Amino acid sequence: MNAGVMGLSVNATKLSTISDNIANSETYGYKRVQTDFTNMVLEQTRGDYNAGGVRAATFKDVAAQGSLVSTSNSTDISVAGRGLLPTTNVSGLTSAPGDRPLMLTATGSFAPDENGFLRTSSGLFLMGWPADADGDVTVPSRDSAMGLEPVNVSRNQFLAAPTTEMKLGVNLPASSTQAGADGAPFDLPVEYFDNLGRSQTLTLTFTPTVPATGSSNEWTATVFDSAGDPATPIASFVVTFDATAAQGGTIATVVAGAGAAWDAATGSVQVNVASGPIDIIIGEPGEGTALTQLSANFSPTGVTKNGAPIGSLSGVEINDSGMLEAIYDNGFRRTIYQIPVADVPNLNGLTALDNQAFAISQRSGDLYFWDAGSGPVGTTVGFSLMESTTDIANELTDLIQTQRAYSSNAKIIQTVDEMLQETTNLKR
Repeated sequence: MNAGVMGLSVNATKLSTISDNIANSETYGYKRVQTDFTNMVLEQTRGDYNAGGVRAATFKDVAAQGSLVSTSNSTDISVAGRGLLPTTNVSGLTSAPGDRPLMLTATGSFAPDENGFLRTSSGLFLMGWPADADGDVTVPSRDSAMGLEPVNVSRNQFLAAPTTEMKLGVNLPASSTQAGADGAPFDLPVEYFDNLGRSQTLTLTFTPTVPATGSSNEWTATVFDSAGDPATPIASFVVTFDATAAQGGTIATVVAGAGAAWDAATGSVQVNVASGPIDIIIGEPGEGTALTQLSANFSPTGVTKNGAPIGSLSGVEINDSGMLEAIYDNGFRRTIYQIPVADVPNLNGLTALDNQAFAISQRSGDLYFWDAGSGPVGTTVGFSLMESTTDIANELTDLIQTQRAYSSNAKIIQTVDEMLQETTNLKR
């Protein structure tokens, strides 16, 4: 009878897990609960058999992967493969990094709240490693959540990225440095952006050196800045080109004048404009990758620069490497956070919490944060949510089997009761 009672209890437990699974069959990120039965054996004495019974063990199959479905929200984020996203609750917004609660989830429909924090409607706040002004991420630690902080997009609402580097893909006509040339200079105005996002103009005037005979292959570049006195040069440098058969047209030497600094290793001339230094890449000596002198017209065909004018945040997207990028209405993109993917040796050993979240436990093993798509973990996917791992057909089949098993155990109790009744009747 005791074995039958235990049978009723464990099947009731399994019925509870089936109920949870069916109820959450449409819950994004839900991990199916499984129930395993194990027998209990009592010591046998005198050749008699003693019914030990059965016990139930339940666990969430966190390692199971649900199907990903597409959405229209760029901050609907899922992990395609092994691993979980780091999140915290509302108390983590004001907690010190060492005291911040850490919760892990496989997917989440995140959206900015009134303070700009990315959170789900159930109160899970996405966490990541912050990037600096250049979009570079420094990872302080991968075996703890100390360096993670709640993702806040409102801090990046506006962006002014100053220009710090420009590359001159320009050809200077070789005929201008030959004897008898008119020596007319060539102007190259290049737009750049200062520290406030304002558009300024850096003008480089290339003046050829005309010799009495032959060719000098020499040019003097004078730099003017519209942010200061546009009539007063801020720097100058002299470039001499190679005219040999092997390296004709490439830079031979560069001599920096006042206001300029030449770095042959990087092929750049540094000048100081009103908002700070700018590296003008003209190319390394012997390499015709930027500034050249060939027998062709003056051709500024490959002038590029970094920086951007003032822009307003228009959206946030995540790539498959976990880089959360802010997108501005001026077309500029910048990494603002890196979202790592957490992994533990035993995913099924995690402690289940509300809202499809999990916590580290002794059974799960030590935590490690991987870059998305590296090591054993999957990639991060935006515009997607992970479906529940519940299979309705399997759950309904288990429901029928559990109902039969429950009825069978009830029948055992009923039979034992009838046997006891018969034993009692022997006395009459």
